[in-house]
Amino acid sequence: MGMSVGRAREVQLRSRINVCLTKLKWSCSALKSIVELTENNKRRVEATEMDALRRSSRISRKERIINVTIRQQIGLEETIIKEIEQNKLTWYGHVQRMAEGRLPKITLKWKLKQKRTRGRPKKNWMEGIRKAMNERNLNEGQWKDRKQWGLGVGQRRKTF
Repeated sequence: MGMSVGRAREVQLRSRINVCLTKLKWSCSALKSIVELTENNKRRVEATEMDALRRSSRISRKERIINVTIRQQIGLEETIIKEIEQNKLTWYGHVQRMAEGRLPKITLKWKLKQKRTRGRPKKNWMEGIRKAMNERNLNEGQWKDRKQWGLGVGQRRKTF
């Protein structure tokens, strides 16, 4: 017994979407843990993600279907930016639970002892972490309880 034509097309569509999103996530993975993305770069990543979703589901911009509708049809709820924030918060909690002498923890607490240039300072990694923690109502020190931290970060689908 074979698969129906509709079911086969749905499986093909799912696999194309998974391949496109995996490639996009892989290309962003180097940036997500090192650099705080600027708003301009976030918009570009979101646009690239939506372009990949539109292409893989064969929906043209000329059809004038909004992004939210496409996401609902595909079954995606969160953007890659939210997933990047979740991964950063997970890593932050992991590093904070490490012993004081570990290199990642030393690097996280390290401050540059150099005179900065003129103008507004660039956003650093910790500012992005604090912003993501505020959006999720997470407090400093909450990372000590791994389960509570995972729930707050949004990795698990359960509620508090």
